Order: sequence, then C-alpha cells, then structure tokens
Amino acid sequence: MTSFARFTGLLVLVLVSGTAWPQEKTKDEKPKADERLQQLLKRHPEADTNKDGVLTREEALHFRKQLDADEVKKSAGRKRDQATTDAIKPTQADVKYGPAERNVLDFYQAKSELPTPLVIYIHGGGFVGGNKNVAPAQVKSFHDAGISVAAIHYRFVDGKEVIFPAPQHDGARAVQFLRSKAKEWNIDPKRVACFGGSAGAGISMWIGFHEDLADPKSDDPIKRESTRIQAIGTFGGQSTYDPIKIKELIGGRAWEHPSVFKVYGVRDAEEALHPTPEKQKLYDEGSAITHLTKDDPPLYMVYSEADGPLPEIARPGQGIHHPNFGRHLKAKMDELKIENAFVNQNQPDAKSRNVQAEMLEFFQKQFAKVK
Repeated sequence: MTSFARFTGLLVLVLVSGTAWPQEKTKDEKPKADERLQQLLKRHPEADTNKDGVLTREEALHFRKQLDADEVKKSAGRKRDQATTDAIKPTQADVKYGPAERNVLDFYQAKSELPTPLVIYIHGGGFVGGNKNVAPAQVKSFHDAGISVAAIHYRFVDGKEVIFPAPQHDGARAVQFLRSKAKEWNIDPKRVACFGGSAGAGISMWIGFHEDLADPKSDDPIKRESTRIQAIGTFGGQSTYDPIKIKELIGGRAWEHPSVFKVYGVRDAEEALHPTPEKQKLYDEGSAITHLTKDDPPLYMVYSEADGPLPEIARPGQGIHHPNFGRHLKAKMDELKIENAFVNQNQPDAKSRNVQAEMLEFFQKQFAKVK
C-alpha cells in the first residue's frame, strides 16, 4: 500500500471516529494531543509542519493535500510512460538479417529528412537467454536526438553445435545488414554505434575491436558491407571470456560461470584451465580485448557490480561483471590513446549520474567527428 493510501485511510478513521480535536491553545501552550492523530504522526513525522511534536488537524489535512498532489503527479507520469510505450513501435519488426532462426531484428526509424545515425542495441543474458525488447524510453531518447535504433536477436550457444564466435558473427552480420538498408531506411552508414549489457556488451566490443569482416568479392551483397563502427557503449561488459585471464583479473570463482564453459564447449574446470592450443585460439578469438588496436572506436563503459576482492565463499560465476574488466580494458585503451570513459557506479560521485544520457552524448560526440 502506498504512503498516500495508508495516510488517507488513517485520516478518514480520525475524521469519522467522533474523537474530539485538540482545543485551541494559548500562545505558550502546546495543543492537547489526539491519540489517533499521534498514531499518524508516528508513521509520518514529516506531517508535523512546525516540528513541535504534536500533529494538529490542520497539519494532517495539509499533509494529505501534499500527498494528493504527489499522487496526481505520479499518476500523470505513469500515464506518460504508458503513452510512450504504446507510441513507440518498431518501424520494421522481426526482419531477417541472416539464415539462423534467431537472426532477426527490429528497427525504429527516427523522423528526419536527412539520413540518421544508427545505434544498435544488443541484449544480454549470458549468451543463453534474453531478447531484443529495448526500453521504449531509451528509444525515445535516441529519437529525440535524431538517431535511429535497431535491436537484434542472435544465436544462443549450446556448448556443442553453437559456440563462440557464432553470437559475435551474428552481431557483425546485423551491422552489415543494416548498412545494406541505409538508403531504404534513411540511415547514415558512416555513423553507427553498438551498445548493450553483459553478453551484449561483449558482442558490441567484439564488433568494435575486430578487424573488418567485409568481403568485397562475396556473392552475398550484405557480406560486402563493413562491420566497423564509430562508437561502443557497455554495461557490465566482459573484455575477455578467457577463463584463465578471468581468474587472474577477477579472482574468486568468476571464471567458473556456466556460460564461460558453455561458450567454448568446455566440459569442466580442468579442461577450462588447461586448454589445447586449438581451444586457446578459440579463447582469443572470442574475447574482444585480444582484437584491440589503436584504430578502434571510442568506448563508454559502465560498471555497477560490487567492487573489491571477491569473498572466499564466492559462488561460481560471482564477479562476472566486476569493474576490473573495465579497469583492465581502460589501461589498454589509454596505452593505445583510444578515447574511453570508465564509470564505476560504486563510487559516491557516480551514483547520481545519468549514465544513459551520458552515453547518448558520448555517441553524439563520436558521430560529429565523422566526415
């Protein structure tokens, strides 16, 4: 029950109970306390306007009016949010961009006479779950800035037939497909960014750091398109999926996350920590940081998982979004003089920051540099 409902209910009981209200007081005399009003005061001390420790009828009614006004504002806000959700539907829904069943995407076109920049949302879920349902409010914020949005599905790993780098290649294929639609969908193919959380962050970084997968001689016109992008945004992203490196970087048992084993088709901890040369090549291919070079795009990264050393009793996978992933990546990017922003929301000065708005501004800054 809301504060509004609780306070209103108790106040109604007081009003209909027939209990006498406190009598008028002299200048130096406190009003006599009505028992039920004081019950209200215990639950809502903020209703005592003059802070004299006694809740009067006038103060109670004044506080109720404030709650009424707050409830009206909240209700209006909920209606606006719902209207936003109802209004923002994909311009193109469940469009096939590749041969696999989950190679589908939604496209939200921003209104513009000129070709718009494009931001591609890639969902998280440990490479085994999740969906492309991007938040309507986020789509609106990009549209308000004149930026179109796409949201993609990609193949889930199964540890056998589908392993790394299948999801990354799906993400790259989506970038190529969307570029192939540039004229039809009013997209500026020179201004493209990818963002996402967790697995989606990892795919976004992989696309951004990997060499161009374009094949100018391919019979498939989509494969002729570039996979290079102009900016990356991540939330809780893993710069590496190599279990050996995760153990060194994070400690504890983060490297034992089930998805880390599954993405490589690894059966147990022994195999994970003692890979064959072929498996190690797969570790390197599936990790974004191994592809990082000085010509790669800028990155805005956000981390909110608990910081510091992991506890001795850490469960398998705990720490898989640890800020150390970002610190390590930032050091490498700084060394290569690649622009980046690292936001650790565990720090007091970062708790109140609007990282979604900052990421949007970061993308706009990078798009503005494109000639």
